[in-house]
Amino acid sequence: MKHLGTIRLETDRLILRRFTLEDAGSVFKNWASDEEVTKYLTWPTHKTIDVSRGYMDYCVKGYDHPSFYQWGIELKETRELIGNISVVQVTDEIDRLELGWVIGRPYWGNGYTAEAAIIIIAFLFDQVGANCICAGHDVNNPNSGRVMQKAGMKFEGILRQSGRNNQGIVDMARYSILRSEQSMPFVHPRPAVSRTL
Repeated sequence: MKHLGTIRLETDRLILRRFTLEDAGSVFKNWASDEEVTKYLTWPTHKTIDVSRGYMDYCVKGYDHPSFYQWGIELKETRELIGNISVVQVTDEIDRLELGWVIGRPYWGNGYTAEAAIIIIAFLFDQVGANCICAGHDVNNPNSGRVMQKAGMKFEGILRQSGRNNQGIVDMARYSILRSEQSMPFVHPRPAVSRTL
Protein backbone atom coordinates (compact mmCIF):
# COMPACT_ATOMS: atom_id res chain seq x y z
CA MET A 1 0.00 0.00 0.00
CA LYS A 2 1.01 3.60 -0.53
CA HIS A 3 0.00 5.34 2.67
CA LEU A 4 -1.11 8.95 2.23
CA GLY A 5 -2.32 9.87 5.72
CA THR A 6 -5.52 11.63 6.71
CA ILE A 7 -6.47 13.61 3.62
CA ARG A 8 -9.51 15.90 3.61
CA LEU A 9 -12.50 14.31 1.87
CA GLU A 10 -16.01 15.60 1.15
CA THR A 11 -19.40 14.09 0.46
CA ASP A 12 -22.72 15.78 -0.28
CA ARG A 13 -23.33 16.45 3.41
CA LEU A 14 -20.02 15.91 5.16
CA ILE A 15 -16.47 17.15 5.45
CA LEU A 16 -14.00 14.54 6.67
CA ARG A 17 -10.96 16.30 8.03
CA ARG A 18 -8.07 16.17 10.44
CA PHE A 19 -8.73 16.99 14.06
CA THR A 20 -7.21 20.07 15.66
CA LEU A 21 -6.51 20.80 19.30
CA GLU A 22 -9.46 23.22 19.24
CA ASP A 23 -11.85 20.33 18.55
CA ALA A 24 -11.61 18.93 22.08
CA GLY A 25 -14.75 20.71 23.28
CA SER A 26 -16.87 19.37 20.42
CA VAL A 27 -15.47 15.85 20.79
CA PHE A 28 -16.27 15.83 24.50
CA LYS A 29 -19.73 17.38 24.16
CA ASN A 30 -20.98 15.62 21.03
CA TRP A 31 -19.95 12.00 21.64
CA ALA A 32 -16.99 11.12 23.85
CA SER A 33 -18.68 11.92 27.19
CA ASP A 34 -21.92 10.06 26.39
CA GLU A 35 -22.00 6.61 28.00
CA GLU A 36 -24.76 5.48 25.65
CA VAL A 37 -22.51 6.29 22.67
CA THR A 38 -19.42 4.61 24.13
CA LYS A 39 -21.28 1.54 25.40
CA TYR A 40 -19.87 -0.80 22.74
CA LEU A 41 -16.57 0.99 22.11
CA THR A 42 -13.07 -0.14 23.05
CA TRP A 43 -12.14 3.09 24.83
CA PRO A 44 -13.73 4.42 28.03
CA THR A 45 -16.14 7.34 28.20
CA HIS A 46 -14.30 10.64 28.59
CA LYS A 47 -15.01 11.84 32.12
CA THR A 48 -13.44 15.27 31.64
CA ILE A 49 -12.61 17.51 28.72
CA ASP A 50 -8.92 17.00 29.53
CA VAL A 51 -9.26 13.41 28.29
CA SER A 52 -10.62 14.73 24.99
CA ARG A 53 -7.77 17.23 24.80
CA GLY A 54 -5.33 14.35 25.26
CA TYR A 55 -6.99 12.47 22.43
CA MET A 56 -6.76 15.52 20.16
CA ASP A 57 -3.07 15.84 21.02
CA TYR A 58 -2.57 12.17 20.13
CA CYS A 59 -4.31 12.70 16.77
CA VAL A 60 -2.42 15.87 15.88
CA LYS A 61 0.91 14.16 16.57
CA GLY A 62 -0.23 11.05 14.71
CA TYR A 63 -0.81 13.00 11.51
CA ASP A 64 2.97 13.08 11.04
CA HIS A 65 2.77 9.40 10.09
CA PRO A 66 1.41 8.49 6.64
CA SER A 67 -0.26 5.30 7.90
CA PHE A 68 -2.30 7.24 10.51
CA TYR A 69 -5.91 7.73 9.44
CA GLN A 70 -8.20 9.65 11.84
CA TRP A 71 -10.98 11.76 10.39
CA GLY A 72 -13.35 14.06 12.20
CA ILE A 73 -16.84 13.97 10.68
CA GLU A 74 -18.18 17.51 10.20
CA LEU A 75 -21.61 18.51 8.92
CA LYS A 76 -21.28 20.87 5.97
CA GLU A 77 -24.51 22.68 6.77
CA THR A 78 -23.69 23.62 10.38
CA ARG A 79 -19.90 23.01 10.57
CA GLU A 80 -20.61 20.90 13.65
CA LEU A 81 -18.20 18.08 14.45
CA ILE A 82 -20.40 15.03 15.00
CA GLY A 83 -18.13 12.00 15.06
CA ASN A 84 -14.95 10.18 14.14
CA ILE A 85 -14.02 7.51 11.59
CA SER A 86 -10.60 5.94 11.50
CA VAL A 87 -8.39 3.07 10.42
CA VAL A 88 -7.94 1.15 13.65
CA GLN A 89 -5.61 -1.54 12.30
CA VAL A 90 -3.13 -1.61 9.41
CA THR A 91 -1.82 -4.94 8.10
CA ASP A 92 0.61 -4.03 5.34
CA GLU A 93 1.64 -7.64 4.65
CA ILE A 94 -1.78 -8.38 3.10
CA ASP A 95 -2.88 -4.81 2.21
CA ARG A 96 -5.66 -4.94 4.80
CA LEU A 97 -7.18 -2.07 6.75
CA GLU A 98 -9.78 -2.18 9.51
CA LEU A 99 -12.21 0.68 10.06
CA GLY A 100 -13.89 1.90 13.23
CA TRP A 101 -16.28 4.78 13.89
CA VAL A 102 -18.35 6.66 16.42
CA ILE A 103 -21.05 9.30 15.99
CA GLY A 104 -22.92 11.48 18.46
CA ARG A 105 -26.35 10.29 19.58
CA PRO A 106 -28.30 13.30 18.18
CA TYR A 107 -27.00 12.35 14.73
CA TRP A 108 -27.92 8.64 14.76
CA GLY A 109 -30.23 7.37 12.03
CA ASN A 110 -29.34 9.93 9.37
CA GLY A 111 -26.94 7.83 7.30
CA TYR A 112 -23.94 10.03 8.11
CA THR A 113 -21.64 7.20 9.20
CA ALA A 114 -22.32 5.09 6.10
CA GLU A 115 -21.83 8.17 3.90
CA ALA A 116 -18.44 8.76 5.53
CA ALA A 117 -17.47 5.08 5.30
CA ILE A 118 -18.30 4.87 1.59
CA ILE A 119 -16.01 7.71 0.57
CA ILE A 120 -13.23 6.53 2.89
CA ILE A 121 -13.43 3.01 1.47
CA ALA A 122 -13.17 4.45 -2.05
CA PHE A 123 -10.15 6.53 -0.99
CA LEU A 124 -8.42 3.58 0.69
CA PHE A 125 -8.94 1.34 -2.33
CA ASP A 126 -8.24 3.82 -5.11
CA GLN A 127 -5.54 6.03 -3.59
CA VAL A 128 -3.89 3.94 -0.85
CA GLY A 129 -4.11 0.60 -2.65
CA ALA A 130 -5.81 -1.51 0.01
CA ASN A 131 -7.01 -4.95 -1.06
CA CYS A 132 -9.34 -5.67 1.86
CA ILE A 133 -11.19 -3.30 4.17
CA CYS A 134 -12.91 -4.81 7.16
CA ALA A 135 -14.79 -3.88 10.32
CA GLY A 136 -16.41 -5.59 13.26
CA HIS A 137 -19.05 -4.96 15.87
CA ASP A 138 -20.32 -6.37 19.13
CA VAL A 139 -23.22 -8.66 18.23
CA ASN A 140 -25.38 -6.67 20.65
CA ASN A 141 -24.83 -3.52 18.58
CA PRO A 142 -26.49 -4.40 15.24
CA ASN A 143 -26.80 -0.75 14.15
CA SER A 144 -23.06 -0.72 13.49
CA GLY A 145 -23.51 -3.79 11.28
CA ARG A 146 -26.12 -1.96 9.23
CA VAL A 147 -23.55 0.76 8.55
CA MET A 148 -21.13 -1.89 7.31
CA GLN A 149 -23.78 -3.35 5.01
CA LYS A 150 -24.68 0.11 3.61
CA ALA A 151 -20.98 0.68 2.94
CA GLY A 152 -20.90 -2.46 0.78
CA MET A 153 -19.27 -4.84 3.23
CA LYS A 154 -20.21 -8.52 3.31
CA PHE A 155 -20.94 -10.44 6.48
CA GLU A 156 -18.19 -12.98 7.17
CA GLY A 157 -19.40 -14.54 10.40
CA ILE A 158 -19.28 -14.26 14.16
CA LEU A 159 -16.07 -14.80 16.09
CA ARG A 160 -17.03 -15.92 19.57
CA GLN A 161 -15.53 -14.09 22.54
CA SER A 162 -13.03 -12.41 20.20
CA GLY A 163 -13.36 -8.77 21.23
CA ARG A 164 -13.26 -6.60 24.30
CA ASN A 165 -15.16 -3.37 24.79
CA ASN A 166 -16.84 -1.46 27.61
CA GLN A 167 -19.17 -4.45 28.11
CA GLY A 168 -16.29 -6.90 28.66
CA ILE A 169 -15.31 -9.82 26.40
CA VAL A 170 -17.85 -10.12 23.59
CA ASP A 171 -18.77 -12.01 20.43
CA MET A 172 -17.86 -10.02 17.32
CA ALA A 173 -19.64 -9.94 13.96
CA ARG A 174 -17.13 -9.41 11.15
CA TYR A 175 -17.61 -7.75 7.76
CA SER A 176 -15.30 -6.98 4.85
CA ILE A 177 -15.12 -5.72 1.29
CA LEU A 178 -12.44 -6.53 -1.30
CA ARG A 179 -11.07 -4.17 -3.91
CA SER A 180 -12.48 -6.46 -6.62
CA GLU A 181 -15.96 -5.90 -5.16
CA GLN A 182 -15.83 -2.15 -4.77
CA SER A 183 -17.62 -1.09 -7.96
CA MET A 184 -20.92 -2.71 -7.04
CA PRO A 185 -21.87 -1.39 -3.59
CA PHE A 186 -21.06 2.30 -3.90
CA VAL A 187 -24.17 4.41 -4.41
CA HIS A 188 -22.33 7.66 -5.07
CA PRO A 189 -20.03 8.41 -8.01
CA ARG A 190 -16.39 8.03 -7.21
CA PRO A 191 -15.47 11.11 -5.15
CA ALA A 192 -12.64 13.37 -6.07
CA VAL A 193 -9.87 13.34 -3.47
CA SER A 194 -8.90 16.76 -2.22
CA ARG A 195 -5.34 17.09 -1.01
CA THR A 196 -6.05 20.40 0.65
CA LEU A 197 -5.98 20.26 4.43
